[in-house]
Amino acid sequence: MTRDLFETFFDAVPSCLPIAPGAVLLRGFASAQSQALMTCVDQITAQAALRHLQTPGGRAMSVAMSNCGRWGWTSDAWGYRYVQQDPLTGKAWPAMPAIWLELAAQAAATAGYPGFEPDACLINQYLPSAQMSLHQDRDEKDFAQPIVSVSLGLPVVFLFGGPKRSDKPQRLRLAHGDVLVWGGPARLAFHGVMPLADGEHAQLGRRRINLTFRRASAHPPPETSPAAPG
Repeated sequence: MTRDLFETFFDAVPSCLPIAPGAVLLRGFASAQSQALMTCVDQITAQAALRHLQTPGGRAMSVAMSNCGRWGWTSDAWGYRYVQQDPLTGKAWPAMPAIWLELAAQAAATAGYPGFEPDACLINQYLPSAQMSLHQDRDEKDFAQPIVSVSLGLPVVFLFGGPKRSDKPQRLRLAHGDVLVWGGPARLAFHGVMPLADGEHAQLGRRRINLTFRRASAHPPPETSPAAPG
């Protein structure tokens, strides 16, 4: 799709702002559901606590993380990867709430990616000064699936670059309820988060919560087959 056709398509969809071919910012898309989303965050993190992961090089990340869904993303001395059990508890990650699955699918479809079925959701908590350096999301098995990122709480400056780390990134202000979707030609774009400025959000206080929906596995999990007669 050429850039002209790309922009014309999204001009017809209210609140859809094209960022780059394959990347769309949906302003306020999750605002009406924010209270329900945060209730789920509290329930999930009560089972799988937020934690500061370490990079393979041994540096502690400033962002606290947890997961829900069939897969959860983790990082330690052995590298970055998805696992099916929480390393802290040895238990399966909490199930992804139905309201989250529906929101992610609706956002992806609105951005031009119908049929998105995430099997992993990273829950990131930013407190003042927390940040995330430029990186690519490339630990997933299927790059044909988009990334859906939901912002809640304090606003932040999001960096959205190109396929090379050296590409100059755009600076996007993401506010409470905004949803950013990227896939297709933008799927491996470098992106990051500037240090969170201090403030007070009416619902979340001095923090930002980010929900990042992904398809970690290559194929949907197989359906359970009926037992063979015997």
